[in-house]
Amino acid sequence: MVKPVFGEKIPMVKYTSRYASYVIVVKNDTLALIEAPNEAFFLPGGEIEPTESKKEALSRELLEEMGIVATIDYYLGEADEYFYSTYRQTYYYNPGYFYVAKNWKKVAEPTEKINKIWWVAPEEAIQKLKRGSHRWAIEKWLAQKNNEH
Repeated sequence: MVKPVFGEKIPMVKYTSRYASYVIVVKNDTLALIEAPNEAFFLPGGEIEPTESKKEALSRELLEEMGIVATIDYYLGEADEYFYSTYRQTYYYNPGYFYVAKNWKKVAEPTEKINKIWWVAPEEAIQKLKRGSHRWAIEKWLAQKNNEH
């Protein structure tokens, strides 16, 4: 299967690679979204540090953004994204690795105080999310969920 690619790779532009892990976290048929200070919405997760595995990065990011620990149910897939961050004034090549949480529990307050946590219906999440790869992940998750029934 071909890996989906979102955004446009502009010729002659130097991209900074930013590998990241993201996770779909569910509560009562709603999904967690993280709203950044620039009012952009993302799935929980973020950049994988050089010493981390994909799942270790998720564990750290979930504590930072939501104050939760989660059990990963399964790997959903990978999608690439090219974008320009106006906040960082940088072009990024962003391979994203997407997971689905089986269960989770709140263990602390988020250590990152700059973000807001939203719980929204999957359809609303697709509308709010800034990145095409994040919308793709929810659409793929919904399709798999609907095929189970």
